[in-house]
Amino acid sequence: MLTVVAIYPLTPRATHRRLCRHWSQGLLALLGIDLQTTGAPVEPGCLLVANHISWLDIFVINAIAPSAFISKAEVRTWPLIGWLAAKNETVFLRRGSRGHAKIINAEIGALLDAGRNVALFPEGTTTDGSHVLHFHAALLQPAIESGHAIQPMAISYTDTKGLHTRAAAYDGDVSLGQCIASIVAEPRIVARIDTAPPLGTEGIHRRDLAAGARAAILERLPHVEAVQAAPDERDDCEASRQAA
Repeated sequence: MLTVVAIYPLTPRATHRRLCRHWSQGLLALLGIDLQTTGAPVEPGCLLVANHISWLDIFVINAIAPSAFISKAEVRTWPLIGWLAAKNETVFLRRGSRGHAKIINAEIGALLDAGRNVALFPEGTTTDGSHVLHFHAALLQPAIESGHAIQPMAISYTDTKGLHTRAAAYDGDVSLGQCIASIVAEPRIVARIDTAPPLGTEGIHRRDLAAGARAAILERLPHVEAVQAAPDERDDCEASRQAA
């Protein structure tokens, strides 16, 4: 960690991405987690969307495709983690501000235009990995506005028998310490990431795009349940504000 803090600010962006991949792979190995990847290659300049189970998801994605992440604004104030997130081109989202949403959309579009991958978790929260929640479509708007594809990524964690394990789950009332203890206590965890081909965004409503991305992820997670949800009221409100 000290090496990262000392070297990271002094290196160019391309080196940041190599360091990010190397450090993420090292952290997974240190925790006894095997990484397996299947599916399509990650295309540059795509908005990556994934189901969300654990804080480990960030390192799983960065281990194969170092990305800028979309995060809630509060993370920026967290000691060290917030600083590292900012240095990794994290886009900090402040909810409830129409003007801020436009700025964020432009910032994400610029990253995608530069060939960077930007990653987000459109469920908006974590699960134990046994199901996939509704996707909030408003988070996909930057890809539509900038004309870039989105690429779904299905994440899962299994045990030594190849069965679903919730050892890595950081959901509900589970604390970070409890989550780490569960990971360390597990003899072996396999983190699997199955990447779908990119989905074009031209002429597609963001709700249809969100539904398509979620379906692509569920197709690659046959053991999980598709949780049905009511229409996204927050997305309706946001769409109304943008149309006003």
